[in-house]
Amino acid sequence: MDHRRVVITGLGVVAPNAIGVEAFTEALREGRSGIRFQEELKELGFSCCIAGVPQIPDGMAERYLSRLQLRNFNSSGILYGCIAGIDAWKDAGFTVGPDSPLDPDSGIVFGTGQSGIEKCREAIYKVDDHQVRSLGSTVVAQTMASGVSAYLGGILGAGNQVTTNSSACSTGTEAVMMGYERISSGKAERMLVGSSSDHGPYVWGGFDAMRVMTYKHNESPEQGSRPLSATASGFVPGSGAGALLLESLESAQARGAVIHAEVLGGAVNSGGQRDGGSMTAPNANAVKRCIGQAIASSGIASADIDAINGHMTATIKDGLEIKNWAEALGRSGVDFPYINSLKGMIGHCLAASGSIECVSTVIQLKEGFLFPSVNSEDLHVEVTELISADRIPQRALPMELHIIAKASFGFGDVNAVVVFKKWSA
Repeated sequence: MDHRRVVITGLGVVAPNAIGVEAFTEALREGRSGIRFQEELKELGFSCCIAGVPQIPDGMAERYLSRLQLRNFNSSGILYGCIAGIDAWKDAGFTVGPDSPLDPDSGIVFGTGQSGIEKCREAIYKVDDHQVRSLGSTVVAQTMASGVSAYLGGILGAGNQVTTNSSACSTGTEAVMMGYERISSGKAERMLVGSSSDHGPYVWGGFDAMRVMTYKHNESPEQGSRPLSATASGFVPGSGAGALLLESLESAQARGAVIHAEVLGGAVNSGGQRDGGSMTAPNANAVKRCIGQAIASSGIASADIDAINGHMTATIKDGLEIKNWAEALGRSGVDFPYINSLKGMIGHCLAASGSIECVSTVIQLKEGFLFPSVNSEDLHVEVTELISADRIPQRALPMELHIIAKASFGFGDVNAVVVFKKWSA
C-alpha cells in the first residue's frame, strides 16, 4: 500500500514566553525569554530557583473549559494541553461546541510525563486525612495519564483513536510520528498530536535532587538556560504544551485548508541502555541510527537538510548531540546544517518540549527565518571542533528554508526524529 502524504493544517502553543501562535512567532523572532525567578522554589529549598512557566491571563481558562469542567480543577498540564489543542483545531478551520457531531475520521495522540501532579497531591492529603468523600468527581480524570487526551477528545468529539503516549523528553516528537503513521497508513484522516507538562515543585523536585538543573543563575534567570555553551551548568525546568493538527493531503485539499507544512517522515527507537546508553545518557549509535532511519523514511538525502531544531538541553551531552548529528549526516564544519535550540528561551519543558519545539520548527519553515539559539554565544569547544560557529544563529536570520529535522532524546535512552518540509503545492 502506498503511504499517503501528511500535512499540518493547525498549530497551537502554550509556552513560557508566549501563548498562541502569533505571539509565539514574535517571541521566537525576538529571542524573548520566558524564564523567571520562582519564589516558591526558593522557599522550598531548591538549588535551582528559576523556571519557565506559561503566564495564563485571568479568564483564559474559561474560554476553553466549561464551568463544570473547571469545578475543583487543579491540573496545569491538562489546561495547557486543552488550550494548545483547541487552538490547533480552530486554526485548521474547525469549530468547537457541545453540539458538534462525532467525527470518526479524527483522532488524538496527546502525550504527557505526569498528569495533574498538584491534584494528585491534593487527593493524597485528603485520603490521609480520611476525607475520601470530599475528593470530588473529577479527581480521576485530572490525574489519569490519559486525562489531557480524554478532555480534548470530549471537547472536540474525536471518534478515531484517542490516546496518550509517554516517553520522557521525546514524548511530543514521538506523538507526531504516531499521528503521522496512523494517517499515512489510511487509518485516520486527521490526528491532533502534541504533548503537555505540568509545572511546579512536585514535577521538578526530583531533577533538582539529581543536580542536573542549574543553580548558578538564580539572580539572572534569562541567562540560565545555555545550550551548547561553555558555561552551561544544567538545564532550567519549564512547562507548557504544543499541538499540531496533522491531516491527509487529500482531506486538506478537499476542504480548502491552509497548509502550514508537510511531515515527510521520521523515526523512533531506543538505545536499550546499552553501549554507553543508560537511564540518563544516550546510546550514540542508536541516536545516529534514528537519524538515518528518519532521513531514509522521508525519501531525502542528508544534504537536503537545511536546519536542525535540536534537543540540546544545556547539559554536558550537548556536544555529544552535535557529534552524533555530524557523523549521522556525514556533514561537518561549514557544511553542517544550521542548528538551534529553543531551550535557551523557555527552558526544558520535559514531556512538552518536543511538541512546543515542533511547533517552532513549522513556524520557521512557514515564516522563513531561523530563531536565535539564545545564550549560546560562548560555544563549547566540543561544538566548535566539529562545526562552524556560524551554523548556530545568535540572532534571528531571515532565510528560505525547505527541510528542517526536529529531534528529541529522552530519559530511558529513547529517541525520536521528525522531518518537516516547507509546503509547496
